[in-house]
Amino acid sequence: MILYGMSLSPFVRKVMVYLAEKGLPVEMPPHSPMAPSPEFLAISPFRKMPAFSDGDFGVCDSTAIITYLEAKYPTPALIPADPASRAKTIWFEEFADTIVAGLVGKIFFNRVVMPKFMGKPGDDAVADAAAKDEFPPMVDYLESVVPASGFLVEDRLTLADIAVASPFVNLSHAGVNVDGATHPKAYAYLDGILGRPSYAPIIEQEMAFFAN
Repeated sequence: MILYGMSLSPFVRKVMVYLAEKGLPVEMPPHSPMAPSPEFLAISPFRKMPAFSDGDFGVCDSTAIITYLEAKYPTPALIPADPASRAKTIWFEEFADTIVAGLVGKIFFNRVVMPKFMGKPGDDAVADAAAKDEFPPMVDYLESVVPASGFLVEDRLTLADIAVASPFVNLSHAGVNVDGATHPKAYAYLDGILGRPSYAPIIEQEMAFFAN
């Protein structure tokens, strides 16, 4: 299996962690969004990351990739079979991929991607406004839904947790973090998920990249 993309994408990181929690090995060839490989473009002609191949099969989009993998490798089950639990899991993935990742597009893009990768100043006003006005309601919501178990669905790790935690890594790289004093449940939740062996090495590698 081959995964095309960079872990700095919350969607690529989500698939990487999902694969790690499944215990599935994957190859990740070097990938540059500015100069994508022909193999990547053959699977993802619109340059959507990540792209994925398994033998003759190829697909892009993190949700499509995970849907394929969950059907092919159902154990351990990271998408619950119970209808209500499955629906909640998909909702939390949508919350992460659309709502929280929307902040990544405003904050991480302007504070990190533009200056570090594109050599241009980002729009600080857009990033600052999003951090001030849009980030707090998302954290308020997370604070309100995290159970005592520290897992969003069925009191165990599911795709919901993997998906929700990923964009918060990007926000942290951009200097926007959950305050443990005002949102202790959300803070402890993210700390627990991001400290897992599937997540921690990826984040450590990303932090080392920014330190250089």
